[in-house]
Amino acid sequence: MEYAVVADKLVKYYGDFMAVKGISFKVKKGEIFGFLGPNGAGKTTTVRMLCGLARIDGGRAFIYNFDVAKETTKVKKVIGVVPDISNLYMELSCFDNLVFCAEMYGVPRSERKKRAIELLEFFGLSDKKNAKFKTLSKGLKRRLVIAAALVHNPKLLFLDEPTIGLDVKSKRQIWRLIHELNKKGITIFLTTHNIYEAFRVCDRIAIINKGRIIAEGTPTELRAMVSSNKVIELQVHPPIRDPRVFSKIPGVAGVRIGQDTIRIMVNDVIIALEAILKIIKESNREIVVLNLMGADAEDIFVKIIDKDREFERTKRVE
Repeated sequence: MEYAVVADKLVKYYGDFMAVKGISFKVKKGEIFGFLGPNGAGKTTTVRMLCGLARIDGGRAFIYNFDVAKETTKVKKVIGVVPDISNLYMELSCFDNLVFCAEMYGVPRSERKKRAIELLEFFGLSDKKNAKFKTLSKGLKRRLVIAAALVHNPKLLFLDEPTIGLDVKSKRQIWRLIHELNKKGITIFLTTHNIYEAFRVCDRIAIINKGRIIAEGTPTELRAMVSSNKVIELQVHPPIRDPRVFSKIPGVAGVRIGQDTIRIMVNDVIIALEAILKIIKESNREIVVLNLMGADAEDIFVKIIDKDREFERTKRVE
């Protein structure tokens, strides 16, 4: 098996704080790899180390067999990086931004304009060729930022929170572009805190929390980790706002309360349902909606995070 990325016991400190705690993972060539975790989990810090933008304080990393710490220049030639915040020039046109980026990446002068036109066409931006970057919508800006990271034909593309701040339509367009780029043979490393995005787009996912990888696998494999779980979706009147009402019921694995709906993840439907119905009856409430369904991506993510928290609590007690 050939790998685009190999991370071996990576460590990163900020002062005395260990932001990344000896993580290891591998990204296969040609796959879309998701790096999923809450804000502050260590996603962007890990990417910065892999791209040679932050010093590796422990462990080693390889990009297409190049040692990131020792062969940084070679690494930068085979990767494209799309940061979570736009890095293009507001006053330049779309075309001029791409030509300038091509120059920065060392693309030969004779190829820069041709490459810019090809990318504008692929990303559906040909009609915006002469438009200033600042005049584009958020979705179009995101497309051009991704295009700029591809001017030198990298083998591996790092996408840091690629759809943050976009509307649903723009998100779906970016997801479609990611798959199209992947079909062209580009390996994708996608960091996100959007659970649905990771399960929707990625071939494999590593879940990181507080600087540690706590689960890894395909979306199907991650679902299997909590496959025994079902979700009871509940609406009652008057509403219940305190999750503790249900969280201590035998058979309940987690509770999420939304604006109107309570989602109760259970590993024993019969026991949990009997107790839930008893609580509703004794509190003189009326059931408006009651559904039973399988666990979705967000339920799986919450369950895995909760397992990790319980593991950490157990370690501290020991």
